[in-house]
Amino acid sequence: MRARDQVLQAFEGVWIALDAIRANKVRAALTIMGVAVGVFVVVAMGATVHGIRQSFQKDMDEFGTATFQVRRRNPGFNACNPTTDNCPERRFPGVSLAEWRAIQRLPEVDQAMAWLPGGGATLTYRDRIVKNVGYDAQSTEWINTDQADIAPGRTFTETEHDAAATVAIVNRKLAGELFGDSDPLGKEIDLDGTRFTVIGVFETKAGFLKSLDGRGPDTPRLIIPMMTAWRRLDVWRRGLMLMVKPRAEVSRDAAMDAVTATLRGMRGLRPSQPNSFFLVGQDKMMEVFDQLFGAIFMVGLALSAVGLLVGGVGVVAIMMISVTERTREIGVRKALGATRATILWQFLVEASTLTSLGALIGLSFGALAALGIRSAFPSVPASVPLSAVFLSIGAAAFTGILFGMLPATRASKLDPVEALRHE
Repeated sequence: MRARDQVLQAFEGVWIALDAIRANKVRAALTIMGVAVGVFVVVAMGATVHGIRQSFQKDMDEFGTATFQVRRRNPGFNACNPTTDNCPERRFPGVSLAEWRAIQRLPEVDQAMAWLPGGGATLTYRDRIVKNVGYDAQSTEWINTDQADIAPGRTFTETEHDAAATVAIVNRKLAGELFGDSDPLGKEIDLDGTRFTVIGVFETKAGFLKSLDGRGPDTPRLIIPMMTAWRRLDVWRRGLMLMVKPRAEVSRDAAMDAVTATLRGMRGLRPSQPNSFFLVGQDKMMEVFDQLFGAIFMVGLALSAVGLLVGGVGVVAIMMISVTERTREIGVRKALGATRATILWQFLVEASTLTSLGALIGLSFGALAALGIRSAFPSVPASVPLSAVFLSIGAAAFTGILFGMLPATRASKLDPVEALRHE
């Protein structure tokens, strides 16, 4: 019976709260709006970060879960301050061609793709000019790591790569801007003064990581042989990176140990000296992602807290008015046997109802924002995670209870005799 009575009292509190909203439309609207804004921020940012993380993870999975990078610099945040002399990474040598070839020959390694990112190039074809075009100078293994589709045309061969042939593969966006509807194969384009022959058109799968660094399908881009960029273009050779994929029967850690031993031996590092390079696996990349977007999400939570604070202040104002207006009613209920706990429960339910309404409105608009993000940015599959739903509703209910405690406590402590005399 006690549980049933509590449920009935809860429903009664909800109906009383709805009556209070109708009676105090302006105050209630401000309260609900404050909570709704706070919840909307949490839900919208949670949906965005959740979608970005899914896309990021998908991009990582394309390279293979055991794949790792060999880099000169650490991709993590605050690894060192490059403006001071206390940053040893600045003095690290870049990955050399000899080191790349040595890693390729390791029995633990299946593939080792060499990658020189480039950008800011100017491309011309006859009278058409496309400026600030990014390009990837990669070895022949790129087709296995990037999982791009090539049609029409083909990728470059190992012979063309090693001979530094001036061939290029353009994405559909760049092909459209340079050649329009005409067949791009066999056409010659000028890349910063060097002539390249187009041998294929590639289409990469959309992903946040690719969109972030300009490799998405909506950005003009081309791929050329790494050795061509190394020998014929003005590229920063110390920026050479390797994408290493271990053999199927070899664990990532075993492959990393083999690569580490090879590089340390070729660089003449003594046992007491630290590595002058970095091996970066999927876990490290996800850690960098979580650091970046975790900080962004914390900013969103701070903004959300402001909205909930505004809603909480509104709860206090509305509930204090409600206690004053219903003082005589409270006296009657106490005279009929209602306990302090019953009165306290009723008013806390009213306060939670106000904030929960704001949470539902914020959730609705947050879900609409997620749909808008998915439509505008196909590479970001934004969706509202259940954790954000429960967090939002819980935070709203907690706000109602926290800020509703003062007026609820005041109502529960009213003297029934004095309350009955109230006019």
